[in-house]
Amino acid sequence: MSQEKGNVGILVGGGPAPGLNGVIAAVTIEARRRGLKVYGIYDGYKWLVQDDFDELMERVVEFEIQDVSRIHFNGGSVLRTSRTNPAREENGVKNAVKNLEKLGIKYMVTIGGDDTSYGASEIAKGAEGRIKFAHVPKTIDNDLPLPNDLPTFGYNTARHYGAQLVKNLMEDAKTTSRWYVTVAMGRHAGHLALGIGKSAGATLTLIAEEFKDDEYIDIEKVCDIFEASILKRRAMGNPHGVLVIAEGVAERFSPEQLKSIPGVMVEYDNYGHLRLAEVELGKIIMQKVTERFKERGDKQSMVEINIGYVLRCADPIPYDQEYTRDLGYSAVDYLMRTDPEHQKNAMICVENGRFHPLYFEDMIDPKTNKTTVRLVDTERDYYKVATKYMVRLEQRDLKDNALISRMADIARMTNEEFIKKFEYIAIDD
Repeated sequence: MSQEKGNVGILVGGGPAPGLNGVIAAVTIEARRRGLKVYGIYDGYKWLVQDDFDELMERVVEFEIQDVSRIHFNGGSVLRTSRTNPAREENGVKNAVKNLEKLGIKYMVTIGGDDTSYGASEIAKGAEGRIKFAHVPKTIDNDLPLPNDLPTFGYNTARHYGAQLVKNLMEDAKTTSRWYVTVAMGRHAGHLALGIGKSAGATLTLIAEEFKDDEYIDIEKVCDIFEASILKRRAMGNPHGVLVIAEGVAERFSPEQLKSIPGVMVEYDNYGHLRLAEVELGKIIMQKVTERFKERGDKQSMVEINIGYVLRCADPIPYDQEYTRDLGYSAVDYLMRTDPEHQKNAMICVENGRFHPLYFEDMIDPKTNKTTVRLVDTERDYYKVATKYMVRLEQRDLKDNALISRMADIARMTNEEFIKKFEYIAIDD
C-alpha cells in the first residue's frame, strides 16, 4: 500500500465535537491535491493498537475528494471515535507503529482532545521519527492550551446551541414556576458551562475552578450555593430559574463522598477518568436540594437535565466550518514541510489567519506526564463579569435586613440561623 511519498492517515479520538468531519474533509482534499493517498482509520486507536493487521484493514477506508467534499456541514464523525488509550493496551504503542508502517503511513493526523494528543505523542515516540504526527485540537470543553485564548474547534458550536437550549429552559422554568439543574460538559475545565450560562443569562453557573482553594469540592457546599440562590430568587418574587453546572464538579468530589451517595456508580475509563455519566451530578443535586425544602414543609419543583450529549454531534455553525478547514489544510501543510524547523510532531494552531505549531514536547505537563489543561481563570474580568449577572448570595445581602428577613422566612429560619448557615458561601460584591 505504500508509495514513495508516503500515505496520510487520519483518526478521531475521544468524545465527538462539531466540526470533526470538516477536518477530515480538509485533510483529505489537500492531501489528495498533493498526490498523497489518504486512509481513514475507524474508531480512534481501538483497532490500530491490536496485533491483527487483517482485522484493522476491515476498519480502514481510502478517501477520495468526492467522498468528503460536503461532509463538513454535518455533525458527528464519519470515522466514528473511541477512547482507547494506546499506552494502556498491551504492546499498544508498538502495535500502532507496526500497523501504520504496514499501511505505508508516513504522515498521521490525529483529531481529538488532551487524551488523544497524549496517545499521539506516545506513538510518535515509538515511531522514532519514521512517522510524522500533526494533532488537530478538538474539544467542546475548550481546555487545550492554545495560545492567546484561542478556542478549540467545536466549542463555539456547542456554546451556541447550549445557550439556545438554556434560553428555552429559562422560558419553561418561568412558565411552570420550577427550577432546572442543567449539566454541561467540561471534565477538567468549566469553559463550556460558563460560556453557555453567561451567554444565555442563566440564573446561576457553577464550575469547578470556583472551588480552587478546596482540596475536594463538598457536595453539601454546592447544594448550599444553589439553595441560597433559590431562596434569594423567591425573596425577589421569582419562583423559578436555571442552574448550569459543569460536569467536572463531580470529578472533584472525594471518592469517599461519592461512594456514600446511594445509587452512584464509581467507575473509571481507560485514561483513569471518572465515568461522569454514571455519577448523574444533576440528579444528585436536585434530590438533595429538593429534600431540604421538603423537610421544611415546602415544595420546590425541580427538573435535572444533561445537555452535554445533545451538543457533541450538532451540525457545526459557520465559525467551526471555516475554522476546521483552516486546521485541516494547515495539518497537511505542516506534515509536508521539509525544513529542519518543522520536523517535530506538533499540535496545529491557526491564530489570526496564520498557522503555527505547538510541539508535543512542550505540551506535556511534567507532573502528570499528560497534556497541559487550560482552566478558567477566575481572577480575570471574563469570569468576574459572569458572576455579576448571576443571582447568588452576596456579602452585601447579609447587610440587607429586609432581604435577609424574606429569605429566612422562606427557609423557615430566623435571620441569625440563615446567616450562620449561608454566610460562608456569600461572594464578594
